[in-house]
Amino acid sequence: MPKAAHYSIIIAAVVLLIVLYNRALGSIPFLILSAYFFYFGWDQLMRRKKKSR
Repeated sequence: MPKAAHYSIIIAAVVLLIVLYNRALGSIPFLILSAYFFYFGWDQLMRRKKKSR
């Protein structure tokens, strides 16, 4: 995934955080970001495993 896509996802999450935090729903963007970072980390781990073989 290109870096521009990562930056746009993080910027969108920050905007959601600001909007939803004002409505007392601030944990939702953190949950979405944690799922995204988990997926991103898993993808990076699998790439490194494939390269080392």
